[in-house]
Amino acid sequence: MLDIAADLRQWCEQGRDFAVATVVGTDGSAPRQPGAALAVDAEGTAIGSVSGGCVEGAVYELCREALESGESVLERFGFSDEDAFAVGLTCGGVIDILITPVRAGGTGAAHVPTLAAALAAAAAGEPAALARVVGGTAAPLGRALLVRPDGPYEGTLGGSPELDRTAAAEARAMLDAGRTGTLTVGAEAVAAPLGAADAHPAAPEQCGPRAVLLVESSAPPPRMIVFGAIDFAAALVTVGKLLGYHVTVCDARPVFTTRRRFPDADEIVVDWPHRYLDTQRLDGRAVLCVLTHDAKFDVPLLERALRLPVAYVGALGSRRTHLDRLARLRAAGLTEPELARLHSPIGLDLGARTPEETALSIGGEIVASRRGGTGAPLTGAHTPIHHDVRPSTGPVGPIGHRGPLA
Repeated sequence: MLDIAADLRQWCEQGRDFAVATVVGTDGSAPRQPGAALAVDAEGTAIGSVSGGCVEGAVYELCREALESGESVLERFGFSDEDAFAVGLTCGGVIDILITPVRAGGTGAAHVPTLAAALAAAAAGEPAALARVVGGTAAPLGRALLVRPDGPYEGTLGGSPELDRTAAAEARAMLDAGRTGTLTVGAEAVAAPLGAADAHPAAPEQCGPRAVLLVESSAPPPRMIVFGAIDFAAALVTVGKLLGYHVTVCDARPVFTTRRRFPDADEIVVDWPHRYLDTQRLDGRAVLCVLTHDAKFDVPLLERALRLPVAYVGALGSRRTHLDRLARLRAAGLTEPELARLHSPIGLDLGARTPEETALSIGGEIVASRRGGTGAPLTGAHTPIHHDVRPSTGPVGPIGHRGPLA
């Protein structure tokens, strides 16, 4: 839902009634991931998308029905491979969608102040996570709470105070990682994967009270810091921006570290790399690309970088340079597990020679590292195309099922 926060915030400010449909789980191939949303107001205006067109019409009608009834509902749209081909839908898979009415007067199933605060935070680019009940036995469907990096949570799931505290802590952890997905909270949280068409969730009395939540994180873009103002860095800045990173270029040499040479960078910093890194607070999504190719810069920088909880650390250089660098880092006291985090020589084996080709190979390795890919050709392979797509832990209990739809 936070992917259309700016429009929904405007609707809230205008006092419009609307219903929002949010993808809360998928299984198999699916065009949109959890968090994707479509909203429909009382006049029939629609924004957003939950399926790229496959089930939009049916979801639109469900939103209109939810506006009339004032009740949140959970619907499953399933496609077998055979049925998918018959209706011209080639993705297959299952998507589960939560439809929640939001009424300006506050009489709907959604907690309007909490949703409005979440939409305002997301529209303003502030870090926040919205947790909504999408299943389970411990809280009403559609109830929500909002967490921020610091401070108390807002709203309630409508269960117990302990449930709220646990949910807030789990949601804050997902916010710290910039993740959106489902989780189960409760004293004995056990749930079947959401979206698995043949799933048979355990009965409530076997699992104890629990709530299944969709947590949507709205966070600033992840950081990419490129150390070394060389020609390869200019191409890597372009790739980093294409991948959605906030890109910083850092080098101690002011003659090379200029806006003219790096027009696409978000920040340009003239400082010793290790000294600049010491001033930064980085989360688990950050990537550090060391292109300095000089031991006096590389070693003190990597000594710090490999001990930070970041997603990726890569360093440019030949295999001989890499071996020399490892020896220097061992002498500086780094352990073998710390050294194993280093991607060096940086990038995938594409046979790259130009700065642009090298930047592409580095970007490819960053994506593979983030998504769990191998970097091998898909042709002839029998591995999943989307390595990071797993059945989500999600709603437990009755789910309305909608069959194959065009």
